[in-house]
Amino acid sequence: MHITRRGFLATSAGLLAAGRMAAAEDASPKLRACIIGDTKMGGYGHDLHLAWAHRDDVEVVGLADPDAGGRLRHAGRAKAQRVYTDYREMLETEKPDLVTIAPRTTVRHAEYLLAAAACGAHGFMEKPMAVDLAEADAMIEAVEAKRLKWAIAFNWRTAPVIEHARRLVVEEGLIGELLEARGRGKEDHRGGGEDLIVLGVHVFDLMRFFAGDPEWCMADVAVEGRPATLADVREATEPLGPIFGDALHAVYGFPNGVRGYFASRQTDGNAGRWGLDLYGTKGIVIIRFETQGGTKARVLRDPAWAPGMGEAACEPLPDIPAETELAGAPDRYAAITNDLIAAIREDRAPKVSLQDGRAAHEMIQAVFAAHLRGGRVAMPLAERAHPLKT
Repeated sequence: MHITRRGFLATSAGLLAAGRMAAAEDASPKLRACIIGDTKMGGYGHDLHLAWAHRDDVEVVGLADPDAGGRLRHAGRAKAQRVYTDYREMLETEKPDLVTIAPRTTVRHAEYLLAAAACGAHGFMEKPMAVDLAEADAMIEAVEAKRLKWAIAFNWRTAPVIEHARRLVVEEGLIGELLEARGRGKEDHRGGGEDLIVLGVHVFDLMRFFAGDPEWCMADVAVEGRPATLADVREATEPLGPIFGDALHAVYGFPNGVRGYFASRQTDGNAGRWGLDLYGTKGIVIIRFETQGGTKARVLRDPAWAPGMGEAACEPLPDIPAETELAGAPDRYAAITNDLIAAIREDRAPKVSLQDGRAAHEMIQAVFAAHLRGGRVAMPLAERAHPLKT
């Protein structure tokens, strides 16, 4: 069933003009979704084009990709009804209720989202959010002006294991008072500045999930053992905006005296370190991300933080739920898309919103800014342009 713009708006309860939802008199209308991808520049993230393909309440009416082969291949898997070379033509023709911005590279994210917002679409996008905070601010301003609902692909945040861990740590005091949060990236050939953006963004999102918003940042960035300078600025291996550094260390000040630490350097690429450790007065919760989308979490009930030196040993989190949402690509984003649809209908912010995307990206930008200034920078950052461009 095709929902007309006029009919859709007439039956939307609690949403303003741009928020479109199913007609009340029809119990099973489908929201119309479009997918923006680019096979040769950012692809489709971690299969973001499949996020709507297995839902009964959404029909994928279009997929745009300038690459002919990629366009047909991804459209088939996404169950897209029509294909386009130009995403703007697709948005104008299809007038979608939902848009997915799939490329994992950041350089056109703002362009894509502003076009989708202009046509009044809600949506879902790949991380990282943007090249810099000025772009992120403009993106949020555009969706807030029309009360649109947009989610970002921080899929670990919505994993049952992570949500359970947060309840245990924040609400039930499993490890006592939280003192520190320590994270690292994958530390492969992208170690340093690129790792900070691509993999660090997930770590930062979880730091905020457990500790709140950071108030300041200090950082040290190095290239071949010496302090990085603007002369070291380069492009990443993918279009992500300017970066520098093959090694970095950052410290964040969170509320209540909690400190967050992030580090990355080019090493052996041991992804086993990629994750977040939460240190409290009664022990440690250890969280590790897995490349295929799963999550592992353990607890060490030892206030000395000394595994092997006493009787305490790592054990599973108590009453841990089964990890099912991230088992395969079609279901990878189910928790996020389910909540996004609910947020549209309830006129509320998604649980994993663009604002969360900007906040995590601000922690990235703060590392570059703090290193260049040689001291602590207050957050939110006053300067919204990219630190490596200014």
